[in-house]
Amino acid sequence: MTQDEPIMHGSTDASDDAKVAGIVEQVRADMQLRSQEDSEKTLKQRLDESGIQLPPEEVSRLVQEIQNGPSVVD
Repeated sequence: MTQDEPIMHGSTDASDDAKVAGIVEQVRADMQLRSQEDSEKTLKQRLDESGIQLPPEEVSRLVQEIQNGPSVVD
């Protein structure tokens, strides 16, 4: 299932890389309220909802970034 509506003006103009960066930031913020074990599940769900498919190794790298890395969005 993907989120088709409502769509904010300009949101379809973002590249997949920009969308992934935004999703990573959303999941990072969510993980402050949830257990770290949920980060992979939440990330996969958000990517799926956005219609973005990534290889498993990229998902694993992003999970590590969410759990340990600095924000990718300034």
